[in-house]
Amino acid sequence: MKLQRAVRFLAFALLLLAIPAALSSTSSAQIGIGIGISVQIGPPALPVYEQPICPSPGFLWAPGYWAWSDDAGYYWVPGTWVEPPTVGLLWTPGYWGWNNGAYVWNGGYWGPQIGFYGGINYGFGYGGVGFVGGEWRGGAFFYNTAVMHVDTVSITNVYVNRTVIVNNDSHVAFNGGEGGVAVRPTPQQEAYARQPHTPPVASQVQQEHAASQNRALFASENHGAPAVAATARPGEFSGKGVVAAKAAGAPYHAPAMSPKEARAAAPAGKAPATPNRPEPASRPSTPPPSTHAATPPREQNARPATEPRTENAPHPATKENAPKESAPRAKPPKEKAPPKREEEKEPKGL
Repeated sequence: MKLQRAVRFLAFALLLLAIPAALSSTSSAQIGIGIGISVQIGPPALPVYEQPICPSPGFLWAPGYWAWSDDAGYYWVPGTWVEPPTVGLLWTPGYWGWNNGAYVWNGGYWGPQIGFYGGINYGFGYGGVGFVGGEWRGGAFFYNTAVMHVDTVSITNVYVNRTVIVNNDSHVAFNGGEGGVAVRPTPQQEAYARQPHTPPVASQVQQEHAASQNRALFASENHGAPAVAATARPGEFSGKGVVAAKAAGAPYHAPAMSPKEARAAAPAGKAPATPNRPEPASRPSTPPPSTHAATPPREQNARPATEPRTENAPHPATKENAPKESAPRAKPPKEKAPPKREEEKEPKGL
């Protein structure tokens, strides 16, 4: 009996230790990519760089992008080769989109089809619509070497299709708004956005976190031309597999406001311009802190979001709602006095 109790206690303790680890890994994968962030200044142009060689068969390319830090503004997350979460999935990159007065980040995701990514020309197969850098054939990924940098000696799953190459010299990094890419999602792409998706893998979260710790990757430091524009493997920011930017995609202009001033709350009551974010089950959403002024008080006749329960609300005592007093108990009937004896009877009138 004691042994059974000890085994149960040990199993329960292990379960308690496993729960925090699972929660932390999920939250980092979901929140680390910055889904739902919105700011009042647009990202710099995408830098010009070459793709590092694919390190291993089965790895897929995840393009670089500008991420946001509330402390120092935009920073570059280098493009890198990553191993997909499962066979048959493709990576739809995230993108910045103008929506309701702010630039909103729409996070990327893994799925069986390529969804809408704002029409952004990320290069290397991502020309703004779809993906032409390769395809799954059975359980193997085949690379189109017309647009992908692959060592054909070590990787033999290759083909060449130059007809898919689109001459797109745009380096604009956001959709909509002034100067943004004027492309809207097709009905098919909107349908893809509503399908179940797989969030970024741990190595992608690691890549963004490592970039956020590198001051040289912030636009305020590199002026749109980061020294680490792409990496052969996630998290490796030095060595043979690192590629530097050739140039900025456009002249860099320092923003007129500080990062804290540029930070904007997500537009209330409206979704981003085009839905393009992963929808994992039971995902907690933590809204980013807002630097806007406090919300003005509601009008007096506005109905509160949660009405107080009637039985707990104080009311003045009135006839209608005053608590009724319990009726007094009926007094027991008085006992009848016993009849007087004959001698006690008073004499009739004298």
